[in-house]
Amino acid sequence: MSRDERNKLRNQVVEMFDHAYQNYMDHAYPADELMPLTCRGRVRGLEPSRGDIDDALGKFSLTLIDTLDTLALLNKTVEFEEAVRRVLKDVRLDNDIVVSVFETNIRVLGGLLGGHSMAIMLKESGQMLWYQNELLHMAKDLGLRLLPAFNTSSGLPYPRVNLRYGVRGPETRTGTETDTCTACAGTIILEFAALSRFTGDPTFEAHARRALDFLWEKRQRNSNLVGTTINIHSGEWVRRDSGVGAGIDSYYEYLMKAYILLGDDQYLHRFNTHYASIMKYISQPPLLLDVHIHKPLLPARTWMDSLLAFFPGLQVLKGDIRPAIETHEMLYQVTKKHNFLPEAFTTDFRVHWAQHPLRPEFAESTYFLYKATRDPYYLEVGRTVLENLNRYARVPCGFAAMKDVRTGSHEDRMDSFFLAEMFKYLFLLFAEEEDLPFNVEDYIFTTEAHLLPLSLSTASNSQAPPVVNSMAGEDLDDSNFEWTCPNTRLLFPDPAFPRNLREPIRSAVDKSCLRPTIHREPGMGRPPLRAQDFMANNPEHLELLRRMGVSLIHLKDGRVQLVQHATQAVSAVAAEDGMRFMQEMMELSSQQQKEQLPPRAVQIVSHPFFGRVVLTAGPAQFGMDLSKSSSGVRGFVTVAEPYNGCSELSNGEIVAGRIALLQRGQCMFAEKARHIQKAGAIGGIVIDDNEGSSSDTAPLFQMAGDGRSTDDVTLPLLFLFHKEGNILLEALKEYKEVEVLLSDKARDREAIFKGKALPGTLLDGSTDGAEEEDCSTEEKDHSCSTSSEPVDQSQVTTQEQTAEDSVVGEDSVQPVEGLGSYVPVDEGEEPAVDRDSGSQSADSLMADWQEDLEAFKQMEKDEL
Repeated sequence: MSRDERNKLRNQVVEMFDHAYQNYMDHAYPADELMPLTCRGRVRGLEPSRGDIDDALGKFSLTLIDTLDTLALLNKTVEFEEAVRRVLKDVRLDNDIVVSVFETNIRVLGGLLGGHSMAIMLKESGQMLWYQNELLHMAKDLGLRLLPAFNTSSGLPYPRVNLRYGVRGPETRTGTETDTCTACAGTIILEFAALSRFTGDPTFEAHARRALDFLWEKRQRNSNLVGTTINIHSGEWVRRDSGVGAGIDSYYEYLMKAYILLGDDQYLHRFNTHYASIMKYISQPPLLLDVHIHKPLLPARTWMDSLLAFFPGLQVLKGDIRPAIETHEMLYQVTKKHNFLPEAFTTDFRVHWAQHPLRPEFAESTYFLYKATRDPYYLEVGRTVLENLNRYARVPCGFAAMKDVRTGSHEDRMDSFFLAEMFKYLFLLFAEEEDLPFNVEDYIFTTEAHLLPLSLSTASNSQAPPVVNSMAGEDLDDSNFEWTCPNTRLLFPDPAFPRNLREPIRSAVDKSCLRPTIHREPGMGRPPLRAQDFMANNPEHLELLRRMGVSLIHLKDGRVQLVQHATQAVSAVAAEDGMRFMQEMMELSSQQQKEQLPPRAVQIVSHPFFGRVVLTAGPAQFGMDLSKSSSGVRGFVTVAEPYNGCSELSNGEIVAGRIALLQRGQCMFAEKARHIQKAGAIGGIVIDDNEGSSSDTAPLFQMAGDGRSTDDVTLPLLFLFHKEGNILLEALKEYKEVEVLLSDKARDREAIFKGKALPGTLLDGSTDGAEEEDCSTEEKDHSCSTSSEPVDQSQVTTQEQTAEDSVVGEDSVQPVEGLGSYVPVDEGEEPAVDRDSGSQSADSLMADWQEDLEAFKQMEKDEL
């Protein structure tokens, strides 16, 4: 894009800002917001209530305060000075009105602090010499009015506060709430810390830090994710779904930015811990799908909300550019389909909630990606945003929110964040460095795009308590820290690289959003798709589903989820077919639930495990029923070639008489079973190809047939998640020959080694097994002392403790009742090891297990 073209677009942004700002000042001020369709101000109490949305309005000229630093950034110094004088003269903060703590903090307190930062900057350059920190005094007054909300046992703030009366007493009309969103409690630190650093009063920063500390403590320790809504008194999660959109978004943003602004390593450590989990569970490039915090492989919803559009920008700050490009491109393609980003959209990129309140998050990410890549593509994206605003949202009295992006209908609403954020990011996107009145690199943007100077990180604050290393006791790994920002010239030596990442995503969105052309509708001229015939890998079936308004989502644990949106069907007839299909599928699913098979066991019986290690396995709905076999199937394992087992085995002679290990994917389970059976295998174990999957975090997996008769499959086939399968593969790698027992439940060791000396008698080459025998016979009387050394709970179960038990009794061993969670080792006993060959690796393995035990005990303690 030529410099002249960029200048033209920059000037257009300024003209659009003038149109919005001047109409607010002419028709709405001193009201909080402009109603652009009726050309008047929105005054709370005089207009019909819009519910929680109105909690942002406090009769404090919200839009003017929110716009202060935008005026300064756009070089409107005269207008900025005039606006500051108006705020100081007209705005009152002691109103008897209940407002949102979160919205008032980010919009009003942030706006006052951003205005103060700009006023100081102008004063230092010889302008506004009259300014004597008046905006800062107002900010402190407001901060003190927000502080009563933090008077809870947990430190989490009440969601609302009365500006005059606080939260206590009937006159406040608040203080009875019990829940708040994670973002509401976790998006305070930047504004409160800046207020403390500017004023020298540490109280504000201390309260914001305490709230963040509490949220960190309440994270789900296995997934390292946080829920969406939390009880402010008990700390219990009320909504346990977790994503990066509404309800959580700016909590993650503020952890990262608190590190940037304040320099406290703890914030970066926490952000990196959360970020790793987000990328493991929530990120399914280019999608970002909510999950359950306790079962993070289970999606919590089938749609995404537009607030997650900020996340690619945060990924740029983190330095993870590739997924940022991918998610941003998906969002851009959805924007191009609907002119704006719908408030929520489905995984196949259709409208879920049709409103668009002129949100700026997509423009924010576009700016950051342009800064990182300097790819002119993002200038064109910005042009699209700008043109759509002018074409579809511009009205004579400002810009109106979209009531429905599909029809182009408007809502009488122009939120303050439109002026605070949208025009900042679009102006910065097109402006050259010399167009800016100051260096933006010296500031950080809050979630409302208010500017706080990075110099606050070194601000002298004699009244602040000494900084204590709050990481004490936490085991920090340097790999958690990335101390440098990405060098984008090294990341993108090839200018085409970002384009290569975008192309497949553009194709995916285009393909999902095609309009019907030549296909006949389901139910017209062809029989409708029946649930029992449906195959998730059949392209024709998927097209039929799409036309019936049915979305298909592939879950990380390998299952598929179906959701119908009748309004997305190509016709009323197709919608009816879709409804019928969904009802059939629910009946079929219900029937399969009734036929749910219990878990099976893969027990490693060879040296040096000797039955102690038991892996929880999923059953197959075909082949040998292990519950009807008294002895199970025992044999040595061998990796099939090809590993996926989707064609005739090339190592059939080796597999014959053994149990074949197979990788999940690329063909049906029954097909794999037939190939290994043809090669002469006596059993099969399918290992999940989804890295990190585990029976700890995923529901039990049952392998279904292929839609036709599977009576020809007679061998047993079991399924191991990736984590459990890795234990078996590592054992095979270490010991070459590994023997396992496939059974309906773990067997006790006497049953496995019937007629043979138990492994404990082999330690010194002794044949005297009396002591071991006595110990074994007395187990049921709980008189044999044991010490418990577990393998990771998610990976291993034992035959000597039931699944319901949560702790190990040090002096008791439970009889066999199913699959449990720990691996006990008889006291004084080690695995049977040939001292000349394998003792070192066995000792190493046992040491690893001991570490796992200590870590797990600590985790249990933390959880309690």
